[in-house]
Amino acid sequence: MNTISGQSQLKLSLSLQLSELLQARAKNLGIPVTQFVKHLIIKEVENQKYPTFAASDWTQMRVQKAMGAERDATVVNENDLHEFFDTSGAAR
Repeated sequence: MNTISGQSQLKLSLSLQLSELLQARAKNLGIPVTQFVKHLIIKEVENQKYPTFAASDWTQMRVQKAMGAERDATVVNENDLHEFFDTSGAAR
């Protein structure tokens, strides 16, 4: 369930054995079970890289053209936008 604060609240069903294990570990650390579970999740994902995706050749070409236009202060007339942007609707 999402809350207004941008956080998510989860209801978690655990076996009695797992619940007791979590409670014991949290108690040994002197922290609430919820904080211990958050710690476990953070440790699980801390070394994972945020997913990134390579831009397509077409996108890279358009970026280079746009950067060159900005660097060269090239202005595109609004009547010539079809030369700068592909408006044919063709999938790239």
